[in-house]
Amino acid sequence: MLTDFKNLPDDSRIWIYQANRKLSDDEVAEIEKLTEEFLTKWTAHGAELEAAVEIKYNRFIVIGLNQANASASGCSIDASVHFIQSLQEKFDVDLLDKMNVTFYSGEYIAYKPLADFRKMAKDKSVSKNTIVFNNLVNTKAEYLENWEVPATESWHNRFLS
Repeated sequence: MLTDFKNLPDDSRIWIYQANRKLSDDEVAEIEKLTEEFLTKWTAHGAELEAAVEIKYNRFIVIGLNQANASASGCSIDASVHFIQSLQEKFDVDLLDKMNVTFYSGEYIAYKPLADFRKMAKDKSVSKNTIVFNNLVNTKAEYLENWEVPATESWHNRFLS
């Protein structure tokens, strides 16, 4: 069952998929439509899942699930990953590689392999105050409060001296 992202409770589970490039407005519109169609049919053991999608900065697909009525099962999570894989193929974009870092570089959003981010930290090209996207947040409340944070407040801190 599809709902509006803002209507999800704060304890809703979320998954964030970051794109390795900025998506065009046309791609965002199509991805949003396809994701809404998927979420409309998404179930766990026959129970409808109340879910929503939000696409941020033409780069992040955020799927939220209200677990009060029904929680995602292994099979429903597999189905969502298969769906994301289908988006990767259709749009020739990487959405599942967790070994990359997305952060603000001035007013722009940069996407770098983790090794490059480490080197940038060593070279002082990024600092503890660099705003990073912490895609490891688990709930809507964490997403709203702790997703865009200074590197010192995220797992990225381990690379800063």
